[in-house]
Amino acid sequence: MTPIAWLIIATVILPLTYFVWSWATLDRKGALAIRGNLARGFNVGGREAVHQAPVLLGISKRLTPGSYEAKLDHWLSLAGRPASMPLDKLIVSKPLLSLAGALAGIVVLTNSFTSMNVAVAIFMMIFFYFVPDLLVYNKAIKRQEEIELELPNTLDQMLISVEAGLGFESAMARAGSYGGGPLAQELVRTLQDIQVGRPRHEAYEAMAARTSVQDLKGFVRAVVQADKYGIGIAKVLRAQAKDARVKRRQRAEEKAMKLPVKVLFPLIFFIFPVLFIVLLGPAAVNIIEAFSRV
Repeated sequence: MTPIAWLIIATVILPLTYFVWSWATLDRKGALAIRGNLARGFNVGGREAVHQAPVLLGISKRLTPGSYEAKLDHWLSLAGRPASMPLDKLIVSKPLLSLAGALAGIVVLTNSFTSMNVAVAIFMMIFFYFVPDLLVYNKAIKRQEEIELELPNTLDQMLISVEAGLGFESAMARAGSYGGGPLAQELVRTLQDIQVGRPRHEAYEAMAARTSVQDLKGFVRAVVQADKYGIGIAKVLRAQAKDARVKRRQRAEEKAMKLPVKVLFPLIFFIFPVLFIVLLGPAAVNIIEAFSRV
């Protein structure tokens, strides 16, 4: 590709893609709902505005399989359902971004219609379509890792609060109010579910379903069983906190043991060749000069 084609992609396609993504992720549905609630009782148009579905959303939902939509919803749940990426806007933005990738591919093909450029165009269209998935999946993985790291300390805080005389839910509220991470947010949301009338075990199981951390799922199962059979919650918290600390230390040791293997390939392919060039380069030059004189 010529520099002019790359310049067109950089100055036209990329800003257009960013504009499409920003436009598609605006929370218009919430704004329409608020406007309709404010206008309710004064005119009839407010109610119609709330139930009016965007045309792009309907088309995108027809193009998206139901199982794939459920998978996106699960990833959004693991990611904490960020306000900038609701499910409807994510479904709408995917075909629009794919269209932007197709336009970028057309720019590439107009420069030179070769098999390599056709493959690049197809790759760009597919890659742009799955960019929202990659963003959501990356955010979900990071959030689950943060929950996994925060769990032992949070359990210790709850154990101290329970041993000091607080109830389990009061200990959860204290840990949620003093913590600022995703685990504290999940605790606060669970308490809100209980406050609005949801049964305790359902609220706890919903918290476990919103995460993929096995330690948290085990903690929820232990709490549900303790609440069901009348086991002392302090004993459960003490055992779960100890087990979480041991598993965190084991994961750290496992990562430390994997580090030499991960460093091996960059060391062989990138560092050793440079060292050989620096160390053996002058000797090779001298040998070549000696043989050239002969």
